[in-house]
Amino acid sequence: MIIQLEEARIRLRQIKKDIDDDLSQALKIDEIREKIQQLEALTYEAGFWNDPKKSSVTLQEIKQLKNKVDAYEALKAKVENTYSLAELAIEDNDESFTDEILKELEEIESEQQTQRLSALLTGEYDANNAILSFHPGAGGTEAQDWAQMLYRMYTRWGETHGYNVKLIDWLDGEEAGIKSATIMIEGLNAYGFLKSENGVHRLVRVSPFDSSGRRHTSFASVEVMPEFTDDGSIEIKEEDLEITAHRSSGAGGQHINKTDSAIRIVHIPTGIVVGCQTERSQLQNKETALKMLKSKLAEIKEREKLEKIEDIQGVKTNIEWGAQIRSYVFMPYTLVKDARTGYEDGNIQAVMDGRIDGFIDAYLKMNAKL
Repeated sequence: MIIQLEEARIRLRQIKKDIDDDLSQALKIDEIREKIQQLEALTYEAGFWNDPKKSSVTLQEIKQLKNKVDAYEALKAKVENTYSLAELAIEDNDESFTDEILKELEEIESEQQTQRLSALLTGEYDANNAILSFHPGAGGTEAQDWAQMLYRMYTRWGETHGYNVKLIDWLDGEEAGIKSATIMIEGLNAYGFLKSENGVHRLVRVSPFDSSGRRHTSFASVEVMPEFTDDGSIEIKEEDLEITAHRSSGAGGQHINKTDSAIRIVHIPTGIVVGCQTERSQLQNKETALKMLKSKLAEIKEREKLEKIEDIQGVKTNIEWGAQIRSYVFMPYTLVKDARTGYEDGNIQAVMDGRIDGFIDAYLKMNAKL
């Protein structure tokens, strides 16, 4: 046990050096601190608060930058504390702290890897919250069940990583699963990490809904977009919207208002559909749905490098064979394989429980080399 403590101390000493030198430079911590000072100085200038939209964007940027520094400092402090505890345990020949120190070391290494990968997140919206929408492909109950399995997978991923996962919209499937669902994953770099998950996901398994026990292939899409800070750059004409109210239902249970307060909005020029049913009133649901629509339009505009919103033609990707970014095979063998990076994991149950970091890491590293 003392040998384990000594090995942990050596590893912690190296991690401390890596964090002070390499990670600090990779994250550009000194530059971020300087940027925070510059932005905070702006808030004291005359007239800063006269433009609410502009000031809101500045405050949001300050908050995001401070979150990065705070996460880095918290990791440094955790390494220092764990290293001190390991030294004390070794000095006193006290093995009772071994399990605690090893657990802390595992968490530190995981967080160090997360922060190192976050250095690859340089997109305009990478630091933002993420909005995920799930849609089954053709195939009825089987595809709807697959869409719900993906909903659970990303919910578990968010919860495991300490993000706040908020249900926004839910439409029950006919017999099982979902016709659609939308969640918000709130926290630093949520969109940056999850943008890799946007696309069609393919499932191969023996269907629990087939009494003959035949193997089925199903498809579902995951749409990922950043929560958008409304700075006035996205303008939507009222005549371009088709807004309908309906009764809420589904996974929200008693927390969902069962009156006709749920809102669904169709953006007529692009065919984009958004909805919200979890706020307390129809007005709040409409505001949230409009915010989601602006987020989606902003993400498409950025991704397709368009000059204006009017240039967006809508996303026409078919949820079917040939369009998938990843395949999940339950039968005749177990394997999850990403079609873009080639990364694979044979522990399919762990993946479905939210262990998808290997896929995210591989995608970020691949893009960093492009």
